[in-house]
Amino acid sequence: MKNRMQKLILNLLILTLPFITLAQEQQVEQTYSFTLDEAIAFALENNYSAINSDRDLRDAQKQKWETIAEGLPQVNGSVSYQNQLKQPVSLLPAELAGGEPGTFIPVVFGQPQQMTATATLTQKIFDGSYIVGVQATKAFLEYSANNNEKTDQDVRKAVVEAYGNVLLARESVSIFEKNKSNLEDNLFETQKLFENGLSDEESVEQLQITLSSVENQLKNAIRLENITLQMLNVVMGIAIDAPTKLEDTLDNLTEQQIDFSLMETEFNIENNVDYKIALNLTDQRFFELKLAKSRALPTLNSFINYGSSSFADKFTFFDSDQDWFDSSVLGLDLSIPIFSSGKRSASTARAKIALEKAQTQLSEAEEQIRLQLESAKSEYILSIEEYNTAKQNLGLAERIENKNQIKYTEGLASSFELRQAQTQLYDAQQGFLQSMVEVINKKTALELILNDPQN
Repeated sequence: MKNRMQKLILNLLILTLPFITLAQEQQVEQTYSFTLDEAIAFALENNYSAINSDRDLRDAQKQKWETIAEGLPQVNGSVSYQNQLKQPVSLLPAELAGGEPGTFIPVVFGQPQQMTATATLTQKIFDGSYIVGVQATKAFLEYSANNNEKTDQDVRKAVVEAYGNVLLARESVSIFEKNKSNLEDNLFETQKLFENGLSDEESVEQLQITLSSVENQLKNAIRLENITLQMLNVVMGIAIDAPTKLEDTLDNLTEQQIDFSLMETEFNIENNVDYKIALNLTDQRFFELKLAKSRALPTLNSFINYGSSSFADKFTFFDSDQDWFDSSVLGLDLSIPIFSSGKRSASTARAKIALEKAQTQLSEAEEQIRLQLESAKSEYILSIEEYNTAKQNLGLAERIENKNQIKYTEGLASSFELRQAQTQLYDAQQGFLQSMVEVINKKTALELILNDPQN
């Protein structure tokens, strides 16, 4: 019995081994690795907002055809069945049947059951509002496309910021670990000196305070590294706990983002998404004005109807010998607006005011975008300047801290002076990391305003 059980387990393992291997391969496939450009491209395909924005664009295309189809031939059919449980009675003069003049006899007309089948073809011949609606579909599609582009820009900006934050957190962890290791060495040496009577207790306590602060910052940086990575995963549209590897480093990425040629890029405001959306709003108001004017025009529709009716005392409509009687109608419907007590003129006046407001908003948007461009250029240049300054300051802070380390070891500097130099170094380190992230983010902001297809 035992041998049989072992054999059964062995067979099961052999059968399930391929599936275990496949599951492991699938698990490996879920590990992601991205450069910044690859992360942006991936997010544009998989970000939740980007996916729904694409759906909105497809919905707009369907809505365009829905509007066009409204003016194309429409065919509708109907089937009606009636069973008069109590047929209506009509009174006829009795003298028609040889009765007394002045009296009436009850008469029931027709048969109690009736079935009718009809089909109707309708076609718009002229409708001003339909014509305007078809013209407006082009503007609506342009708005949907521009809104989709705006969503893509928002996704790109979010990915750049999230990607940079992950790199910032990782670099912070690395720096804090290095600082912690150095402080632990200093504390160990100072503790030994104090135990041998060659240093005071205050020096030990000063280093313990600094070490405790760095340890807390390290723990927080580790937590932030995990959180920022999860935020990046969410932005890219993947599971927050999916293993994701970043190929770029903060230092290399920053150097790549320093591009003064952007300052010389010719600005075409028609490429700016915010301007295009504002222009779409103006077009929309223009067609609303045309629609209000079109309501004063007549409408003309045509129709042709074909039907067949049958009558019976019992439900015999599907019998082969049942009689059916055909009928058909061809006609036109002409509707002419005559008098609306000023309603149409008021509606047209309101639409004209809305168009004028949209035109003013377009002019305002143009000036604001130009102002945003100048501000973005200034902030981008400032971020590069601050990056270069932070890099120099970091070098100075490292040399100052190193000198104080030597002086402290030789007894020429106090623990307070060493702690000041260390704190200055830590601030310079964080300032340098933050300046790199600012260069990356400010360049992205400038590129989004320029929106140059060649870049």
